Amino acid sequence: MRETHEELVGLLPEEVSRRGFIAGSLAAGFALAVQPVAAQTIITTDAQGLEAGEVKIPVRGGVEMPAYRAMPLRGKNFPVALVVQEIFGVHEHIKDVCRRFAKLGYLAVAPSLYFRQGDTTRLKMEDVMKVVGQVPDEQVMADLDSTVGWARATKRSDGKKVGVTGFCWGGRIVWLYSAHSRELDAGVAWYGRLVAREGAAVSPLTPRQPVDVAGELNAPVLGLYGGKDTGIPLASVERMREALKASKSKAARRSEIIVYPEAGHGFHADYRPSYNKEAAADGWQRLRAWFKKYGAA
Repeated sequence: MRETHEELVGLLPEEVSRRGFIAGSLAAGFALAVQPVAAQTIITTDAQGLEAGEVKIPVRGGVEMPAYRAMPLRGKNFPVALVVQEIFGVHEHIKDVCRRFAKLGYLAVAPSLYFRQGDTTRLKMEDVMKVVGQVPDEQVMADLDSTVGWARATKRSDGKKVGVTGFCWGGRIVWLYSAHSRELDAGVAWYGRLVAREGAAVSPLTPRQPVDVAGELNAPVLGLYGGKDTGIPLASVERMREALKASKSKAARRSEIIVYPEAGHGFHADYRPSYNKEAAADGWQRLRAWFKKYGAA
């Protein structure tokens, strides 16, 4: 049985619960925790020919979740691209990724998946971690389901073609959502954690990791990882590859993991020093081909 809003809030520490539900609006610009940005490498995608901006998505508990949406001005039956935020929340980089998808003919939407717990775009890194640590995976899965339902209800998409991609925190979510949703056609996970941190206790909010659900994938996932990512050891990547290979799931066996030897964590983030232009460009082309191959385009 799924928890109500009140039950979910009850899972949070007193100091977070006291803040209540703040749906609010999406922040403008880049998240505070990523400042200063590397302005010379930022990719900027304009909104010309697009319908782009903030929307509100009804979710369980009778509340509305802020999200950024971009799609072509004209047309319908667009494929849906779910864009799952980095740990920093839905800030300018994630919005730009939505516009990149829209230029390709998608209805792209990035829901603010921490909105019940707080707005991480306005917090310093140490405070970001405190908020993110209180976000239940089950809540995230339900909110992504609601996002697909909202996209279908706009009448601009029939929801028959659905892809998901995510970065960092969102990369882990891509694997989990691919095991959760039967409406998903394909997923692309950018440098998302695959196994639990060594020695970490299992949290009731995040009880399973991608390696635990490898045999349950409903849609094939392309994993994009950096060989120099100090936070995601190559040993964990190999462990995930073996889990996929050993699975009886067709989607799992179709899944692939690509490692860019010279890239570190966050290599797609063109506003940060971690950006690796060659790996990011190759990954984006692979994403497009993957979505097309498995019916999400």
